[in-house]
Amino acid sequence: MNQFKSYKENPMYLYLVMLVMASAFGFQGWQTLFNNFAVDTIGLNSIQVGAIQSVKEIPGFLTFFAVFILLIIAEHRFAALAVLLLGLGDMMAGLFPSFGGLLVTTLILSTGYHYFETCNQSLTLQYFAGERVPIVLARLKSYTALSNVTVGIFIWVISDYLSIQTIFFIIGSVVILIGLYSYTRKPVDKALPVQHKKLILRKKYWLFYVLNLLSGARRQIFMVFSVFLLVQKYHFSVAYISTLFVVNNIITYFLSPVVGRAINRYGERTMLTVEYTGLFLVFMGYALVENQYFATGMYLADNLFFSFVIAINSFFRKQADPKDIAPSMSVGFTINHLTAVILPVVGGFLWTINWRIPFFASAVLALISLLFAQMVKTPRVQQHK
Repeated sequence: MNQFKSYKENPMYLYLVMLVMASAFGFQGWQTLFNNFAVDTIGLNSIQVGAIQSVKEIPGFLTFFAVFILLIIAEHRFAALAVLLLGLGDMMAGLFPSFGGLLVTTLILSTGYHYFETCNQSLTLQYFAGERVPIVLARLKSYTALSNVTVGIFIWVISDYLSIQTIFFIIGSVVILIGLYSYTRKPVDKALPVQHKKLILRKKYWLFYVLNLLSGARRQIFMVFSVFLLVQKYHFSVAYISTLFVVNNIITYFLSPVVGRAINRYGERTMLTVEYTGLFLVFMGYALVENQYFATGMYLADNLFFSFVIAINSFFRKQADPKDIAPSMSVGFTINHLTAVILPVVGGFLWTINWRIPFFASAVLALISLLFAQMVKTPRVQQHK
């Protein structure tokens, strides 16, 4: 219990909790509203939605620039500014109800989101080590889920009373205020190793890079085509999608700490094996069973495995040089988005041929991920009692 209190009382932990919740509130709010806004309000088709989703991933592909930005600004302040930019994109999203307008505001929001996530992962791995890494990563994911539940309930309650445009504006305003406040805080520990301020690619991190590449592809299928399936094919409403997001994140809130402890107990390879085996079954289920209730069940099961992704960063932290963390997180995030930039557009075209094709392709990716997961080797860390 003392170990738990030591990381909980760390100023950087509290700082990251605040920013993680703000980022989740803004991004999940946008994600919840996006498909209904794009399809029902603007009238976009699958190719246009795929194009916007691809543009959304461009900033993720360019996160390696974070290394150079850190030459002129402290990483914790950069994290706060990124959250502020995310809120600005949210606030503006509903003001330009067109394909072009949504494209630009999505790019603004996504830039803030992806650069914050890079800083978030980097600061977490710098300030916590050993058995604390999966525990803190899992705890932050729980707070992300809590914030997602909050914004989901908020949207569900007010969606019958306010327009989507107004909801976007309110969500963005909240995120901007938190970003501004966070910028005034200073939770740093000057005793930590100074991070390299250059791009770093090391042969010993090759498996971390490959797992990030495959993880990015899997994430896009969930974020783009799983929700799009529910909205376009099964015509679920904003309230229904919001309810699913809430249920998903309630599950994540309770499951993430369990996953963190399980990583310490069973190891990263075991947890990744469970994840990719489960994802193969989920993607095959999407493709083979054409039923709205079954699709809903697959969507909920799909989300269950998102907490397992922290095993990739935990694996990296156990083999990394402490000075490599910030640049390696930037590179890892860029690699994570290599497939994400093109996958939504390609998937959108494949969808017009047959909506099942993206899910069959995802099942193949899950099997490839499963093979690489067997190469993960880390020492198991026993938690203090």
